[in-house]
Amino acid sequence: MQITQKGQITIPVEIRERYGFLPNTSVEFEEENNKVYIVKSQISLAKENPFDYVRGKASSGLSTDEIMKLTRSDDSSDD
Repeated sequence: MQITQKGQITIPVEIRERYGFLPNTSVEFEEENNKVYIVKSQISLAKENPFDYVRGKASSGLSTDEIMKLTRSDDSSDD
């Protein structure tokens, strides 16, 4: 991984998902024993919606139409 000329890096998706680094998450850098850690700032934790982390994560492998078909009752046999 390289730092861009603007000083930017891309946090791998696995790390973002595991630790909840969502878009607009405020972060801070902490130094310890000659290492740098990236952590969520306390401001970010206070404002974060607990459902944002899981929103859009479910994956059934089915299309929306297939899910809708499963959730609807088959009323055509009642005629």
